[in-house]
Amino acid sequence: MRREVDPATIPASGAWREGDDPGPRRFADIGALPLEAGGRLPHVRLAYETWGELNEAGDNAVLVLHALTGDAHVTASPGDGTDDEGWWGQVVGPGRAIDTTKYFVVAPNVLGGCQGSTGPSSPAPDGSPWGSRFPLITVRDQVAAEIELADLLGIERWALVVGASMGGHRVLEWAVMAPERVDAIAVVASTAQTTAEQVAWAHAQLGAIRLDPNWRGGDYYDAPPGHGPHAGLGLARQIAHTTYRSPAELEERFGRLPQHAEEPLSGGRYAVQSYLDHHASKLAVRFDAGSYVTLTQAMITHDLGRDRGGVEAALAQVRAATLVVAVDSDRLFFPDESERIAAAVPGAGPVAYVRSDHGHDGFLVEHDQVAALLGRFLRSVAPVRAAR
Repeated sequence: MRREVDPATIPASGAWREGDDPGPRRFADIGALPLEAGGRLPHVRLAYETWGELNEAGDNAVLVLHALTGDAHVTASPGDGTDDEGWWGQVVGPGRAIDTTKYFVVAPNVLGGCQGSTGPSSPAPDGSPWGSRFPLITVRDQVAAEIELADLLGIERWALVVGASMGGHRVLEWAVMAPERVDAIAVVASTAQTTAEQVAWAHAQLGAIRLDPNWRGGDYYDAPPGHGPHAGLGLARQIAHTTYRSPAELEERFGRLPQHAEEPLSGGRYAVQSYLDHHASKLAVRFDAGSYVTLTQAMITHDLGRDRGGVEAALAQVRAATLVVAVDSDRLFFPDESERIAAAVPGAGPVAYVRSDHGHDGFLVEHDQVAALLGRFLRSVAPVRAAR
């Protein structure tokens, strides 16, 4: 039985806020940030986590970039005050494919996010949350902020920049915006340019949030529990989550089974409906609707070829050794999009495939396959250089 969440207890925002326990988060203030679409953010802070140590040569740094509703907590660390193993704890950690006893791993919470980095829930210069005033940001703005973070951490070059889904968008931008600072990249279940279908799915999700009466135009942060836009955020998650899984998996797991004693002919739910309701409420508790809108808009505008002569011309500029990974059952970022990247990047080999019935989420579920691919690639492009 899935535990039901009482809607009356869901906070207006699941964002991390000043005064909350920082846990393993660290914070970097990078100052003002000019924005691609015009204007600037007057003060930007990025939350991040690190594991391992930078070696004397400074050449064992790995940057891990999270997906849409992910965060900086990629893996656990001894004594970090949490029992959460992280969203890629089977891939990153001591003795794992990205071995934190050998590599210095950095994972930032993305600009526009809600787990400590500057976003709609963060204080604006007047001290109140940015809310509806938060500007449009792009993937390039997010990478510009991460470049500033690297400077503050004293990292001149990354041995590897790796990310999946939305994180893969930023991986590609890193390779084009700062090629002199990236030795190798791994782009997992991602794309170089948002397709019309991806924009369509995103548009429906944005509509779900904006049509929630409790959205209040994005200025809902003072609402009491149960009165934030959790219904719209949950519906957006249901739409998205359907694209994250495969038809075969949904049929195999749920088929047309009712949810336990519920009777669909009497207004009850099918098991698959309960499954989506569960993921909707889970996200509403831990995430922020404003960040969901901001990050989804950034995904919509993602286009590596913008003002660079087109996608193929931009991909041809990538100098880093490149691993492209696709999930064979992905119906959000179709394998053809990975093939397009691999075909145009000079340093890319053939696309490596994760075989999975889980769809796009295969990059999170198929730990053994993902770890094997990334571990083999990392060892080939950046042989272990432990900290002194």
